[in-house]
Amino acid sequence: MGSHAENTNVDFLSVDDAFEFTYVQRNEKLNVLINIAPHYYLYKDKIKVLDAHKNVIEVVLPEGKSHTDEYFGTQQIYEERLAFSLSALSNNIPNKSISISYQGCAEMGLCYSPQTKTLNLTLSNIKQTNPVEPLTSNSDSSLTDILASENVLWVLMMFFLLGLGLSFTPCVFPMYPILTSIIVGQGNTLSLKKAFLLSFSYVQGMALTYTVLGIVVAFAGLQFQAAFQHPIVLISLSVLFVVLALSMFGIFNLSLPSSWQEKLNSMSNTQKGGSYVGVGVMGVISGLVASPCTTAPLTAALLYIAQTGDVGLGASALYALSLGMGIPLIILGSTGGKLLPKAGAWMNVIKNIFGFILLVVPVVLLQRIIPDIVSEVLWVLLGLIFSTYLYVNNINSNFKSGFWFGLRSLIVFLCLFVFAQQAVNLVMPKAQQQISAVQHHFTKITSLEELQQEIESSKQMNKSVIVDLYADWCIACKEFEKYTFNDSKVQKAFSNSVLLQIDLTDSSSNSSVEFMNYYNVLGLPTILIFDQKGDEMVEARVTGFLKAKPFAQHLNRYLN
Repeated sequence: MGSHAENTNVDFLSVDDAFEFTYVQRNEKLNVLINIAPHYYLYKDKIKVLDAHKNVIEVVLPEGKSHTDEYFGTQQIYEERLAFSLSALSNNIPNKSISISYQGCAEMGLCYSPQTKTLNLTLSNIKQTNPVEPLTSNSDSSLTDILASENVLWVLMMFFLLGLGLSFTPCVFPMYPILTSIIVGQGNTLSLKKAFLLSFSYVQGMALTYTVLGIVVAFAGLQFQAAFQHPIVLISLSVLFVVLALSMFGIFNLSLPSSWQEKLNSMSNTQKGGSYVGVGVMGVISGLVASPCTTAPLTAALLYIAQTGDVGLGASALYALSLGMGIPLIILGSTGGKLLPKAGAWMNVIKNIFGFILLVVPVVLLQRIIPDIVSEVLWVLLGLIFSTYLYVNNINSNFKSGFWFGLRSLIVFLCLFVFAQQAVNLVMPKAQQQISAVQHHFTKITSLEELQQEIESSKQMNKSVIVDLYADWCIACKEFEKYTFNDSKVQKAFSNSVLLQIDLTDSSSNSSVEFMNYYNVLGLPTILIFDQKGDEMVEARVTGFLKAKPFAQHLNRYLN
């Protein structure tokens, strides 16, 4: 929320209107949908599912949008809509009752207290709460369809680009002369159309291999989605990705046994290069001969698909990856081999870059279970090592002059500078400005009764009362403390007021519930203002974040 818009005391939605919660149970599967109002969002890491005994139920949540703020750092949020599902309820849900907790904020500077929905499940009826667009069994836009369409284009584009990058690695390079020999072997009478169709058939054969792999892995993954969230699994996958990355760096090779490769190659040699079917079969076999370069990225892609458990996505993603690998082959084949690229050191550079990309995955996986500081150190180390590799490679290149060398040098310098600066900040963090306003000026209270006593005391001193409702999960509350309460103009406006603060971090406690119900608190931050007679000035209440200048003007308007 670090860059939210200025709040002019707008009317915020109630929490149920901001986050419309709906669920549908069909036999042993539960689909959950939360429609999120425009300019509101939910935190991914605040979503928890518990059974009747308060045991955590593992749930696979969709990828969220990256969101950065000053206090909570970078994390994922959901906007517009969140949809997820739970399967095999009869086996995993004791007493057929679960609770789902979530928490979100408004972009204008208001955070709602954590919400918990308790669902009493059955195996025969469809249950719904607060349905805005009821999701019935004959609905045209069921939750399953929503889940299936989540970020599909983005995923397919990423797999296509991954395949395109793989096409320029050393181990895919042998496919170029194989395809070229097929094309050239047709003689001078070969038309551009036939050359294109032969190349396309070869690529489709290769795509068939990877697509089938995607389907098989997705089917297997359906049984183990929740298991991928367990720390042991996350650590094991991280180790696997490190091993895969080392293979990309040339530490060792990953490939099929040589006897298998020889047999597949002999099968390839028996195929007729002139027919579309024969060329397609050669493409299938080329895909089966998993070379050292493609094994690691392909394994990473298959692990991703196994986590989604989506068969359609698995097939489509691996087909997109195959097309990416095949685009240069199609271009090459259509031109009769005239554009055959020359092998060189640049192909090893691409291979090593894939190694660094694979090292990103363990950091992403482990940051769910390791302290934030460790995660930050890993990111900085990876960035520094990668930047150093680019620097050494650029200096040792054969082209040490000209525009492209200068551009590469600039990019490498910027990478080194950014990561070096982050490393310095980790080793010698800047002295953070102490949030002293609360400590020096606000008196902490713990209950409604204590507040009423303080108000009575302030009446004897003919002073107004300002009550700051605070919670640790409220980013805007921290911004109020650091940027607003410490301002000199605000301090001056405080001069004839008693400053109190109540901590509502545990929003489910009896005292918090009592306090929020008594004053009808919508969300946090909320500032209550009482006059010298001890009466709340309801029209002066502040809901949501205000910067120092408008907040000081607001206080002066009502108090001074």
